[in-house]
Amino acid sequence: MTPQPGMSWGTALSHLMLGVVSLHAAVCTAQASRGAAAGFLLQALAAATMLAPGLGTDEDCRTGAWVATVISLPLLAFDFHWCTNGHLMCAGCFIHLLADARLKEEQATCPNCRCEISKSLCCRNLAVEKAVSELPSECGFCLRQFPRSLLERHQKEECQDRVTQCKYKRIGCPWHGPFHELTAHEAACAHPTKTGSELMEILDEMDQGRRRETQLFSSIFSLLSFEKIGYTEVQFRPYRTDDFITRLYYETPRFTVLNQTWVLKARVNDSERNPNLSCKRTLSFQLILKSKVNAPLECSFLLLKGPYDDVKINPVIYHFVFGSESSETDYVPLPISDSVECNKLLAAKNINLRLFLFQTQK
Repeated sequence: MTPQPGMSWGTALSHLMLGVVSLHAAVCTAQASRGAAAGFLLQALAAATMLAPGLGTDEDCRTGAWVATVISLPLLAFDFHWCTNGHLMCAGCFIHLLADARLKEEQATCPNCRCEISKSLCCRNLAVEKAVSELPSECGFCLRQFPRSLLERHQKEECQDRVTQCKYKRIGCPWHGPFHELTAHEAACAHPTKTGSELMEILDEMDQGRRRETQLFSSIFSLLSFEKIGYTEVQFRPYRTDDFITRLYYETPRFTVLNQTWVLKARVNDSERNPNLSCKRTLSFQLILKSKVNAPLECSFLLLKGPYDDVKINPVIYHFVFGSESSETDYVPLPISDSVECNKLLAAKNINLRLFLFQTQK
């Protein structure tokens, strides 16, 4: 055995022992759990990559693509789930499969063997995740190869070709370029020499964006000074319409806030006919007052993520005056950041959020 150039005999022996142990574990667990066996096999192949001459080169092993054929998936994520028959799915595909099944009113199935999959039936395969983290992957800036577990740190902190911004961006410099050119650019940047009037125009544009952010937080603090404030955890449950082609919608059980009874409803892509065929997915919701009121009830409300969810929701305040003839708000967007976050909500059994209600005093 001859180690690759630049590799010590101690490192080579360590990779050899890891490969032997992983291969033995794969053979021993093959009948009991094919998923675990696949993970150990990937670990053995990753060790072989570091030992075999030529397999670590750009020509023969581009970002571990030859190992990716073992699981028939590109190695794009660290988290992997496996079905009861041992087939692997990355976390993004797993969530997307569950969301699609919810939209089509079908049971989610493994794309390989068609067995049922769900968050309770599938679990993460830590052996595969460990093996994948050690596989070589290419930096998108300098095109050098690094273990996947170290790639993120390299791209954010160490790569000399990573895209960065001029330190004078605060006064309007739009420059974006590789890190190794940053010092030369900042030395020649023209923005520090601009006149006061030129800088004021740039700063005015930047202040407008800051002003919108400040206005949102000021509005929230103002609402917190109201006399009547209520909040509750709400659980959206999935239902189907009675149409010939049924559509998915969500509704909460009745709940009481501010001594009034309410219901929340939500729909996907504004009740688009086939949202499962769309790459862009959104959720919108409406607040419905179920109690009878004798006088107009002016309220502000917003939905935020629940205490146990990791979905990203941007706070947006909505206002409405409820009355005897206006008990339902229009459907308003649930301000989630993108379709990935929407899929996370759709993949869940129920959607758990937190509603805040502020009653305006007259």
